[in-house]
Amino acid sequence: MVSSAAHMCGFISIFGPDQQDVLQDVLAGLLAIQHRGQDAAGVVTYREKFQAKKGLGLVRDVFEEKHFGRLKGHLAVGHVRYPTVGLGEDTDVQPFWIDYPIGVAMAHNGNVTNFHELKRNYFGERHVKLASNCDLEVVLYVFADCLARRPGTAITAEDLQAATREVFARVKGAYSVAGVIAGVGMYAFRDPYGIKPCIFGRKRTEQGWWYAVASESVVLDVAGYEIVRDLKAGELLWIGQDREPRFFQVGTSPHRPCIFEYIYFARPDSFLDGVSVYGARLDLGAALAKQWQATGLVADVVIPVPESARTAAQTMADHLGIPYREGFVKNRYVGRTFIMPNDKQRRESIRQKLNPIKAEFEGKRVLILDDSIVRGNTSRQLVKIARQMGATKVYLASYSPPLLYPCLYGIDMSTKREFIARGRTHEEIARELGADHVLYQTIPDMVEAVRTAAGKAGIEFCKACFEGVYPTGDITEQMLTDIETDRMAASKT
Repeated sequence: MVSSAAHMCGFISIFGPDQQDVLQDVLAGLLAIQHRGQDAAGVVTYREKFQAKKGLGLVRDVFEEKHFGRLKGHLAVGHVRYPTVGLGEDTDVQPFWIDYPIGVAMAHNGNVTNFHELKRNYFGERHVKLASNCDLEVVLYVFADCLARRPGTAITAEDLQAATREVFARVKGAYSVAGVIAGVGMYAFRDPYGIKPCIFGRKRTEQGWWYAVASESVVLDVAGYEIVRDLKAGELLWIGQDREPRFFQVGTSPHRPCIFEYIYFARPDSFLDGVSVYGARLDLGAALAKQWQATGLVADVVIPVPESARTAAQTMADHLGIPYREGFVKNRYVGRTFIMPNDKQRRESIRQKLNPIKAEFEGKRVLILDDSIVRGNTSRQLVKIARQMGATKVYLASYSPPLLYPCLYGIDMSTKREFIARGRTHEEIARELGADHVLYQTIPDMVEAVRTAAGKAGIEFCKACFEGVYPTGDITEQMLTDIETDRMAASKT
């Protein structure tokens, strides 16, 4: 069995007034981040005891009307997951919880890079057998074990800080974590480098304050919460029985948010670390237009690969003074090909997912814009379709730079041997894809575009998938080998 260690998922946790049931808000939030994971969904609530419902599939498939009668409570945490490595079994579906020696429920978004090492050593030496292949389990046990060893009986803010500090010391990688402690309150923390997003919000009703933490601001928007702020890198949020939100700076590393969130994963109507995802994509399109002009090539139309490339394609077309057209119609009921577990499924789903409008291609020099080019499966198919529809020239552009290195922090984008850009020139990539020309964003232009949207000149990002520089500084050859082995094994399932 291979590990389900790598995740790019979504979570929401809510602390409502006593005797209020928060499930409706949790499910509304999960529906808003369904794009972050369509493989599985789960919710754990607390009223006198933990109640859970978890399953494989979309939120609407997993939850039914009858669950509102059972999943009672003013404390809850919910999660959506996409399949990365592993077999996607139901034992890996989050959230996780334990009842003894202390009641703790937890969900996360990210990836524990030393998962295998912890399994072999830290847990092996303690004769602890993990019940799943999900790396959240190691975070939960390290956190809860520290709380169980607290000096007093009541759980204090100091106890939460100590438990978070213990996680940071032992658990490497990138992870935003949210959860609840039975009958006590809600907590959330962001890894020391703040690679994964985590945002806090609140709303007031006649019954009192409702507090929530989530992976993206849009989750809070749709559930009616006002945004308070993002958690900082290495920061802990704790809301105890007094219902006063408290923030504690536990980690001291520099903030390095994932830049790929702005390129692909987050919804365009989200704000991450105060940066509009929509604004970042507008600026990415404008930057790429300047590079296109420098090539001296001429296109008649800009056609985005829906959904994520639409925003950038609009500004690219505007700056080039050529029409923006919807040349592909997307079937919304086919999952995201990027996150399908193997190549065969991806190839088979592309034509089912994107159907062309012939009139937008016939007799035209088309510039197809995508957010990124990973393995090249989608790109190759799209170029082929464009030619079949009668395009005279097919140019392919990516508003992110060439992907060259595996993400070890929670995006299962590829093993390094699968990246089409690795070891090839742009001309060779174009030939491989059947395109007349391939254009990539440069790393400096990408960073500048997101900085412009942020209004923060000095902000730095995690760009490991483009540069191979991992900001945590603790990536070993063994970690790379473990994750590569997992992903190669998973691709054969």
